[in-house]
Parts: sequence; C-alpha cells; structure tokens
Amino acid sequence: MTITAIPEQSPVRLGLKENWHQFSLLLLINAFVGGMVGIERTVVPLIGANEFHVDSTVLITSFIVSFGVVKALANLVSGQLADTWGRKRVLVAGWLIGLPVPFIIIFAPSWGWVIAANVLLGLSQGFAWSMTVVMKVDLVGPKGRGFAVGLNEFAGYFAVGLTAFLTGYLASRYGLRPVPIYVGVIYAVAGTILSVLVVRDTRQHVQLEASRAPKPPSPLSFREIFVLTSFKDRNLMAASQAGLVNNLNDGMSWGIFPLFFTTLGLGIERIGVLKAVYPMVWGVGQVVTGPLSDRWGRKGLIVGGMWVQAAGLFITALGGHFGWWLAGSVLLGAGTAMVYPSLIAAVSDVSHPAWRARSLSVYRFWRDLGYAVGALSAGLIADLSGFPAAIIAIGALTFLSGTLYLVLARETKNRP
Repeated sequence: MTITAIPEQSPVRLGLKENWHQFSLLLLINAFVGGMVGIERTVVPLIGANEFHVDSTVLITSFIVSFGVVKALANLVSGQLADTWGRKRVLVAGWLIGLPVPFIIIFAPSWGWVIAANVLLGLSQGFAWSMTVVMKVDLVGPKGRGFAVGLNEFAGYFAVGLTAFLTGYLASRYGLRPVPIYVGVIYAVAGTILSVLVVRDTRQHVQLEASRAPKPPSPLSFREIFVLTSFKDRNLMAASQAGLVNNLNDGMSWGIFPLFFTTLGLGIERIGVLKAVYPMVWGVGQVVTGPLSDRWGRKGLIVGGMWVQAAGLFITALGGHFGWWLAGSVLLGAGTAMVYPSLIAAVSDVSHPAWRARSLSVYRFWRDLGYAVGALSAGLIADLSGFPAAIIAIGALTFLSGTLYLVLARETKNRP
C-alpha cells in the first residue's frame, strides 16, 4: 500500500469517539466471527466421539489441527492482502468463505467432512477476525490501541463463550446435530450482510496516521517483516512465542476438555457451562485489561497472565470436583484476558503504521499456529499418558513461556 499524506482539512479523524459508529459495527461483526468458533467448542469433539465413534484423541482433535494451520496461513497473508486490496474486501472474503461451514457440519456423513469444514473455518477466521482487529486499530490511532483491541477481543470471545453455552444447552435437549449448529447459520448470514452493505474501509485512517508518524528508514519487504517479527526484534519475537503458547493451551482446552470432563461423568450441559466460563471471562476481562495495558504497560500483564493461565490448567488437571474445574476455567479465562489484548497492542506499539498490518499478520500466524500445535501435542500425550498428563504438560509450557517473555521483552507502551 502506498502511504500518502492526508490533508489537514480532511474529514478523516483518528479516535474512538470520532469513529464510534464504524467501531461499534465492527464489534458486532466480530461477535458473529467469534460465534462461528463457539458453535464448535462444546459439541464438535463430542460429535467425533459419539456419532462417528472416533476412539483416538489425536484423530478427534484433528479438526482443530486443520483449523489452526489454515487460520495461521490465512493470518500470514491477510496483512499483505489488506494493504493491497483494502481491509473491507478481505473481511467480506472471509465471510463468504465461512458461509458453508455450519451446513457442512450439519450434513457431514463422516469425520473427514468436519475436518474439511474446519479448513474453510480457518480461512474465514484468518481473514475476518484479522480485519476486525486491524480496522479498529486503524480507527482509534496510537493512543487507545489497548482499549480498542480489548473491546474487539471482548466481543469475539464473549460470543465464543455464550455460543458454547447455548450449543451445549441445545445439544442436551435436541442432540448434537442439527439444532445447535443452526446458531452458526444465523451468525454467518448476518456477518456477511453487514460486512457487504454497511462496513467502510479504513485505508484513509491508516494513511493519516502514517503521515504523522516518523518515516521508516526504507520500505520493508514482506520477507523482512516476517524475519523482524519472528526472530530479529526481541519484543516482537517474545510476543510471537507467547502468542503461540497462549493459543496452544487454548487449542488443547478446545479439544481435550470436553473429552476429559466426559470421562469424569459430566453431562453435556455442565460441560457447556465449563466451556462457556473460560471464553466469557476472557472476553469480559479484556474490557478491563485492554485499557490497563494503555495505562500500566503491556509486559506485566503478559507475564502475569501466562502464569495465571498455567495455574488454571494445573487446577483443572488436579481438581476432583466441579467447583475446582470451574475455578480452573475462571483462572484460564482471566489469564488469557490479561495476555491477549496486551500482546496485540505490544506488536502494534513496535510496528510502523506503514507495515503494521503485515507485522500483525505475522504475529497472528505464529499465535494461531498454536491451535494446531496444542491440539496435536495434547492429543498425543493424552493417548499415551491420559488427559491429566496432557493438561499438566501444557500448563508447564505456558508458565515457561511467560518466564521467557519476562527475560526477552522490554516495555513497549509509548515507545517512539
């Protein structure tokens, strides 16, 4: 994307107050994006075990592996496409790709069809969720990044949790298919219509911010941005590994927790409660932690959040009744709420507006690759040593990741 100066008399303005109409619309759309993932959080692993009689944990979690790999790759190209095509076109493309997903899950004759649906869901999420993040950061400018990201992730993950609870309730009353998946049909149609008809592109906002920012020494290629974000800049590298491990434990909980709780005798409705509490606490908490990262800084929230996540995983694995598992879900959600918006804001702090979308796409590539790594590694450990061992192993890795961020990263808030 060519960055050109915006005249001072331009009606384009940066800030949440100045752009609240579009910001609010993007919040609603991201709630629909999150809801598309929420339809799978409770029922899809149980569909694999109960309807298709898949007896391998690795095979059951393969739908998360397909989702995570494809979403990571979609994230990787989404920033480049956003700079080339414009944000709105990528958002609309994400919704069009996601439209068939609930129908495929409803009518799937075999587990392979569910895996194929998650390839489409990964593409859809990589494009649509990435654009809602990038567009909100574009709209608010540099001063309110943490708040903007916190609100965005609140909308998405609160919808994940609410939908996980709703689908668990519907599944307990009407069966695993098709009634719970009808919710996804509503989300897909509404998100597509709003994105096509109402959303406006934010290209002029990023041009305005870039015209006011210090000029980068020279244009950076995508390869240079990939290397910088992944390995070369210590803050960006620390954020990328923490993001990967954060979603690694999320991918594990997505695939393993419903099966784990089933072996402990819980019914679908109570499993739905536990699966809902984690993303709902995560979602609501980000309304607080996003602004706190603007005020207090990013580093403390990221390190502390990873350690709180680890505590939640240990309690879940070792607890002996519903109260302990509920406490573990609350801690896992609270820790993720501390980490999630702070990491995106930290990456945005370090990235120049001219290549911020591409840097965020690289970070989100590594972060969402964690879904696949977490589901696959936890499935293998569970098949070999049981569900508690898998959860404890991922908890230990999460604690180590937070410690690594503590050592590597510097505070990025207000960095020139």
